[in-house]
Parts: sequence; structure tokens; C-alpha cells
Amino acid sequence: MPHSASAKKRHRQNLRDRERNRQAKSGVKTAIKRVLEAVSAGDAKLAGERLHGAARTADRAVAKGTIHRNRAARIKSRLSARVRGLSAKPAGKAAKA
Repeated sequence: MPHSASAKKRHRQNLRDRERNRQAKSGVKTAIKRVLEAVSAGDAKLAGERLHGAARTADRAVAKGTIHRNRAARIKSRLSARVRGLSAKPAGKAAKA
């Protein structure tokens, strides 16, 4: 346990910041799951709306310094590819058949 006043304050700040980071990361994960649920249900419109929300959530986490900007970019890229694939699926199957 910290003994000096500055170490005690730093400990309090670390606990507060850790909780804030956990909430932000959890929010990003939840947003990703919601997009993937909409994609698996086959609802392109809902998936697009949820993609927008997930991108905002990821960008906010980057602004807070919780996740790295490249991670947010990777999340947005992968999710948008899934949503694009969902809307282009029927045409893709017809072209391959």
C-alpha cells in the first residue's frame, strides 16, 4: 500500500482510471456484438445503423486514450466489411453460380 500522500493520490487516480477504461472497452465490445448479431440475422439496415454506433464508440475510446487508434480502425474496417458483404451477398452468389 502507498505511504506518501502523492502515492495515495496516484493510487486513487489509477483505480478511477481503470474503471473508466474498463467501461469504455466493454462498451466497444458490446457495440461489436450488436453489429455481428444484426449481420447474422441478415438485417442490412439495422447492421448499418449499429455499425455507425460502434464506430462512434470506438472513436470515443480512442479519444479517451483507452484503446489505440489502429485498433479502432481495425474494428471499423472488419465490421464494415461484414456489413458490406451482407448487402452484396445475393449478387455475389448469383455471379458465382
